[in-house]
Amino acid sequence: MRIPCPFCGLRDAQEFSYLGDATRARPEANAPDTARAMFEYVYLRDNPAGPHHEYWQHVSGCRAWLILTRDTRTHEILKAAFASQRHESAP
Repeated sequence: MRIPCPFCGLRDAQEFSYLGDATRARPEANAPDTARAMFEYVYLRDNPAGPHHEYWQHVSGCRAWLILTRDTRTHEILKAAFASQRHESAP
């Protein structure tokens, strides 16, 4: 799989580390059901088929955090953007 880093260009996937689902929000620490919400956030995961937003880090390159839109069925990278631009690249 080749990943298009917005800074370094097209690179091999071995230069990157997968860091998780970019569509989830961390639960509020002071919410009344924090323990249950944190359990669900950490352990309960969906396994979507099709385009999905994921965090990746270019660990062997510019070290940037990215949000990739990747089709989980074909591994095709549909979009790559810096995670700092999250409001533009992920729901």
